[in-house]
Amino acid sequence: MHLSSEDGYFELECETMDECDLIKSMEFAIQQLQDVIEIAPGMCRILLNRYNWNVDKLLENYYSSPELDAEVFLRKARLLPAEDMIVSDGGPLEGDCDICLEAGQLDGLACGHTACSECWKGYLNEKIREGQSEIECMASDCDLLIDDQKILLHITDQRVVDLLRRQQINSYVEHNSRLRWCPTQGCEKAVKIREFGHGVVRCMACKNRFCFGCGFEIHEPLDCELLRIWLKKCKDDSETQNWLIANTKDCPKCGAAIEKNGGCNRMVCKKCNHEFCWSCMQKWDVHGYTIACNKFDDSKDKDATNGIQKSRAALRRYLHYFNRFSNHRNSMRLETKLKEAIENKMVYLQQHSMSWIEVQFLEQAVEVLRECRRTLMYSYGFAYYLTKESNYSLMFEDNQSDLEMATEQLSDILERKTEEEDKIIHLKQIIQDKMNYVNRRRLIILEYCRNGVDSGELEFNVQI
Repeated sequence: MHLSSEDGYFELECETMDECDLIKSMEFAIQQLQDVIEIAPGMCRILLNRYNWNVDKLLENYYSSPELDAEVFLRKARLLPAEDMIVSDGGPLEGDCDICLEAGQLDGLACGHTACSECWKGYLNEKIREGQSEIECMASDCDLLIDDQKILLHITDQRVVDLLRRQQINSYVEHNSRLRWCPTQGCEKAVKIREFGHGVVRCMACKNRFCFGCGFEIHEPLDCELLRIWLKKCKDDSETQNWLIANTKDCPKCGAAIEKNGGCNRMVCKKCNHEFCWSCMQKWDVHGYTIACNKFDDSKDKDATNGIQKSRAALRRYLHYFNRFSNHRNSMRLETKLKEAIENKMVYLQQHSMSWIEVQFLEQAVEVLRECRRTLMYSYGFAYYLTKESNYSLMFEDNQSDLEMATEQLSDILERKTEEEDKIIHLKQIIQDKMNYVNRRRLIILEYCRNGVDSGELEFNVQI
């Protein structure tokens, strides 16, 4: 694990694996176990799933068992029937099927439960189509697991066989603590870390980076557990949000409905030309880039006494942080248009006055802006759960404010002042200076949050 000097995230060393790589890795682990415990590969796979594909941990538990008996170990894993059950070799025999009651050749498991081939086939096909990769005996009072080789004896449809294989591979990834699927839609690759740890990984197939701990996009300064709590809070309160927050707001001067169409929070009403801040609705000539509106003012709610007043105060506080979280999330989406516009300008500049290397600062600036938006977005979830009883928390808000104001300035330069291509050349140094400053502010707040959480200086009002 190393700290990336460019964007300040802890990046884990990893490799990207396709389906063939995953099958080889899974089969290698199965063979390792088979070399020690001489059982069928299908049983090995089920055992390894129970131990998150940690062969060493499985063998440690096996050897620490007082009996050191493979049969006892397999019974506990439900791969052999309990001692008091009828035990058979699972071979074919003649008789009446317990399911369809037709007479003929029957097949069964070690537990003694039998059925005809067609009933086994129908039962297994149904379970596989339900998404199961570990299937129990069809008898209602029996939890014996059917090993993979036995399942394949009854499955003749190649599509079902392929489906079972995909589910086994998915189970391998889901249960393996060193593997995680890339969340990019359509990628279908997995990422395997070399050493256990928490941090960011990169899928080399699609170049996407994500949090290995939860599989979500990068979300610092929130950790995975706080992120889960915050997103659940946002989802649970979605109806309130839908009623109180929309993509449009009314101009505070003339009342005209205004839709946000860019990432910058500096808004101009097309009807009356009134300029204001999208987040707090203050006049822009008063607000500008010097007044911070990231801090929640709870002075109005200190006198809340009854239940209704306290509920309103809690809702007002939540909406303060959610509104700003949502604003930066929407700005990230809207700034995809900015990225396209900048890419077009880069092409134009290369055709007229600048080389490829000379225009890369524009792409870098857009990427820095995006990462700053992401950090700010999750910093509001972080701030919502932060207690304000220490100077450390107040300093966090100051750092957040500095980053937010600098980010809006960079957004304004890229959105408004690069509209004329001939001005970009003269703006190059200004953009580079602002980009470097903004990125430094982002690295500072990330490091500050890590150090504050590790030292206990930053405390939260929820248990994590």
